[in-house]
Amino acid sequence: MAIKTSLVFLTASVLPVLGETILGLTVFTRHGDRNSKHYSGYGLTNLGFQQNFQTGGLYRQIYLDSNSSKQILGISEDKYVPAQIWATAPDQKVLANTATAFLQGLYPPLEQLDPQIATNTLTNGTKYTNPLEGYQYVVLHTADGESPNTIWIKGDDGCPAVTEASEDFEMSAEFMEREASTKSFYEGFWEQLSDVYDYSQSKLSYARAYDIFDLINVAQIHNSSATENVTAEELFQLRTLADSAEFGLNFNASQPARSIHAQTLAGAILNQLNQTVTGKGKLKFSLLAGSYDTFLAFFGLTELTSASPNFFGLPDYASTMAFEILTDKDVTEFPSSVDDLKVRFLFRNGSDAGSPLTPFPLFGQQEVTLSWTEFTAQLSERAITTVEKWCGMCKSTESFCAAYDPTLSSGSIGVNSSNSGGSGMSNAVAGVIGAMVTLAVVALAGLVFYLFSRKRRTAPPSSGASIGSAEKGSLH
Repeated sequence: MAIKTSLVFLTASVLPVLGETILGLTVFTRHGDRNSKHYSGYGLTNLGFQQNFQTGGLYRQIYLDSNSSKQILGISEDKYVPAQIWATAPDQKVLANTATAFLQGLYPPLEQLDPQIATNTLTNGTKYTNPLEGYQYVVLHTADGESPNTIWIKGDDGCPAVTEASEDFEMSAEFMEREASTKSFYEGFWEQLSDVYDYSQSKLSYARAYDIFDLINVAQIHNSSATENVTAEELFQLRTLADSAEFGLNFNASQPARSIHAQTLAGAILNQLNQTVTGKGKLKFSLLAGSYDTFLAFFGLTELTSASPNFFGLPDYASTMAFEILTDKDVTEFPSSVDDLKVRFLFRNGSDAGSPLTPFPLFGQQEVTLSWTEFTAQLSERAITTVEKWCGMCKSTESFCAAYDPTLSSGSIGVNSSNSGGSGMSNAVAGVIGAMVTLAVVALAGLVFYLFSRKRRTAPPSSGASIGSAEKGSLH
């Protein structure tokens, strides 16, 4: 049975082109090593924190270091400047910690970098630094599951259409044939999995391909005695079976609903890059933290699988994909015309020192660098950029979708999208998202009066439902 192998890139890392200037960057990162997802309360391990920290350090070395030919134009090398950096993650322990660790690597404690910058001197001559040797508190914007902001990174959560489409794959002839042909292979791992509280030998099958791989892979890393009879070849087969199962669950070109979470991520990426362009480079670095399933869906959505069959496979822990905005000229200020702008996609599999950040062509094309106009046109065709569209495509009953579907009970719906990072959904997008947010009708006259009085005494809430503020221009 032919199954695509996992992501292993041997190509050299991208070398800077003579004369080009990097103007901005948007990064999507996977979490590092963690406990098995099978058990509730799982989180990053010490190794996982280190992997994400080291990945942040690599991006610092490439894009912040003044000695790097790929340093982002005008970015603060050592001291965190809030207007230049935007970071977001779902309000979930693993992903929020992933982004935090990455940011710690991107902007380490200032005393390690420049003690003079790290120190504030009072009028009486007393000197102070931040705790933890000048620790830099980089702002991380999180979105909980009740907020429409969460769709940009976790667009499959609360989306029945994704679930239904994935179930179609599980009912397909391909899936059932693979399940039947691998049944004895999976049942052979009962010795290693017999202690899993809700498993029986009959439940071991391709239908749980990722979960079984995850349980055994985590044990291989942290408790080798539990899997001492599992060979390297068997682990590789478990991995490649999980590759095929998860890719099938997350993408099918003839069934767009299966990759809705990639379409919302595409909208978020478009928005963050556009913030850099419309703000003439004020926003320089955006970070989004998410899960492997969104990676796989995005690989399929953007036709990266035609660039390399390795993109059919699961990305390793702490993998990243990055989008550079650049110009092929050596400039000292942001170009005045979008005709001078280009976009390049890069991928790094895992966090090992030997893993390069490698460019790949998107959309089935040959060139790894596209004009800004071509890139935005291509990605826009594949993107979801409004909550209203997501609610409609998903047939979602999330509370915030009541603003667009009168059959849902809206209650009181509102999202505070304020931030200090100067980035996020544009005015055009946020306007569509937030314009219809309303207060529920209140039956008691006294309560109505109370709410009316309170409204007169306080500032109105933000109506934008976005991944950030709506200060800048529209998406193109």
